Amino acid sequence: MDLRVFTEPQQGADYETLLAVARATEQLGFDAFFRSDHYLRMGDGDPGPGPTDAWVTLAGLARETSRIRLGTLMTAGTFRLPGVLAIQVAQVDAMSGGRVELGLGAGWFAEEHTAYGIPFPKEKFPRLEEQLAIVTGLWNTPVGETFSHDGAHYQLTDSPALPKPAQERVPVLVGGMGKVRTPRLAARYADEFNIPFQPPAESAEQFDRVREAAREAGRDPESLVYSNALVACVGRDEAEVRRRAEAIGRQPDELRENGLAGTPGEVVEKIAAYREAGCQRLYFQILDLDDLDHLAVIAEDVAPQLD
Repeated sequence: MDLRVFTEPQQGADYETLLAVARATEQLGFDAFFRSDHYLRMGDGDPGPGPTDAWVTLAGLARETSRIRLGTLMTAGTFRLPGVLAIQVAQVDAMSGGRVELGLGAGWFAEEHTAYGIPFPKEKFPRLEEQLAIVTGLWNTPVGETFSHDGAHYQLTDSPALPKPAQERVPVLVGGMGKVRTPRLAARYADEFNIPFQPPAESAEQFDRVREAAREAGRDPESLVYSNALVACVGRDEAEVRRRAEAIGRQPDELRENGLAGTPGEVVEKIAAYREAGCQRLYFQILDLDDLDHLAVIAEDVAPQLD
């Protein structure tokens, strides 16, 4: 079971805070550091220090880490033109020595678009499908050849399809709970399928849909990685669990029901249920980014019990 750290910087974090979390992620033996791609805080609270851009952040971290994978859950398709995104991700991949992964979603948070003057199209899913075709098409075009795309939403003509990523194949993540279109999109383009904030039973059903879509597409279902993202609140004892829950404005019982919360033993049991559902990789959503000891508890008291 791969264990990854997943952050939500729009809730309040500057680059130095994210750098500290990424360095702790690397030092403690986690597989990867991922971040959301949002420009506006969700819910009440101080909006400061303001948003950070996902790919600018990952470019910096690419030069200041050496081992961990780096990526997004999920880059909003509404934020960037797909040709530009392909260039950005390829460049950050080169800066990291080939450690980047791209989670790409349709975009959903209308308020952040309004706040920063970003168009929020009505038909987002068809755009996402074209974006995935363009980004992967640009990367897969042999050097010396050109790439063109004539779609309903995007047109590219004779692109040199450069630069190329450092990796032969940048892993692409697709996720969500859509029952038909989402599994088909994952089967066609994704290396990993991610389910955010769902219990084991619902996760198992969605993983099965993706597996079936892969078979229908003539693809081996085992060629995808299946993952979950879940809020984390882990403490060495009940007092520590409660303190961490209070720090993020949540209740321990609610977190136990909906996330990876409780003492290490409780969390190990919950992870076993996700493993049984077909999960191969977990993203621990860390909401209090100043509490680096939280990462240490997961790395030192949870991870060793999963071997």
